[in-house]
Amino acid sequence: MSTEIRVPTLGESVTEATIGKWFKKPGEAVKADEPLLELETDKVTLEVNAPAAGTLAEIVAKDGETVGVGALLGTIAAGGAADAPAAAKAEAPAPAVSAPAAAAVAAMPPAPAAARMMAETGLQVVEGSGKRGQVLKEDVIRAAAAPAAPSAPAAPAAPRVASPADDAAREERVKMSKLRQTIARRLKESQNTAAMLTTFNEVDMSAVMGLRNQYKDLFEKKHGVKLGFMGFFVKACVQALKELPGVNAEIDGTDIIYKNYYHIGIAVGTDKGLVVPVVREADHLGLAGIEKTIADFGRRARDGQLKIEEMQGGTFTITNGGIYGSLMSTPILNTPQSGILGMHKIQERPVVIGGKIEVRPMMYLALSYDHRIVDGKEAVTFLVRVKECLEDPARLAMDL
Repeated sequence: MSTEIRVPTLGESVTEATIGKWFKKPGEAVKADEPLLELETDKVTLEVNAPAAGTLAEIVAKDGETVGVGALLGTIAAGGAADAPAAAKAEAPAPAVSAPAAAAVAAMPPAPAAARMMAETGLQVVEGSGKRGQVLKEDVIRAAAAPAAPSAPAAPAAPRVASPADDAAREERVKMSKLRQTIARRLKESQNTAAMLTTFNEVDMSAVMGLRNQYKDLFEKKHGVKLGFMGFFVKACVQALKELPGVNAEIDGTDIIYKNYYHIGIAVGTDKGLVVPVVREADHLGLAGIEKTIADFGRRARDGQLKIEEMQGGTFTITNGGIYGSLMSTPILNTPQSGILGMHKIQERPVVIGGKIEVRPMMYLALSYDHRIVDGKEAVTFLVRVKECLEDPARLAMDL
């Protein structure tokens, strides 16, 4: 008797993964719940554990292959290595299984309600999110609401012009990681979909920096985390989003969905690419709660330990290019969100205060927004509200 190893449910909107590496070889004994292989998705890297104890009899999906949810990865034979003659079979090349074909084999029949809706809507193929890829009623609703694919295929990309021989010998070709491919695709989709525009303002960081310097030691001693600037920005953005709900909304077909909750995505750079974990219910958290959450995300993002669900459901995003020295930028929307705030380097500049020139620590702020939802007046007002909260942090404490 053998036990199948299949691709688990990967999370909302994640339908496929790439085999990173197998930790076991055919013929080796495995324990129940022991990590067998590593899967790389467009969001995170996760391990697949053994569903049962026994011997790894066969590897169907090899390192580097792309597989769909529910696809067969391999099999485990009952008993020890001596009881697994099927292990020899794994030495022969396994037939290639495409992700769609594997997912189709693994999928269960649609749920009764889903089957009726498919018949009513005329949908033939719907991607399932249920156990083993079963199509559920909400999958059919989502597929029916999705915009139709263009009838004409997209024009193929122009072939790359070959480099001269002397230059080609010094070039290195490296396959893009799954995460980098997805980052590239999503950023381009964002540009192609949204009517994106960016507006700017600047903020005097004197008040926040003074408050931080005054309380940072006491804050860290009490809460066990450093008092950074991001907590202030999250609180300021939540205040502004409450006044300007369009910046916290998204478009769904011909509808606008206003989010009456505040899940703030924080862009974090890692060696593998940019990830955006989400601080949920940010309006219910104090500075300490926000800073603890962000610090934890930062550590786990660099170690590749973030969970998929921790990077989903954001309503607005903040990105800080200032930590790398950026003075100004135009961030790209994290679709389907309608707004993203870009923080930048704090730089001392001369400004006029009360008719006198003074040197102040200034930061440029950039708000990129979807002009289909957000008008210029709303975008400017949003930045002004953020600026007011940061230049007078007492507003945050008084909910003004």
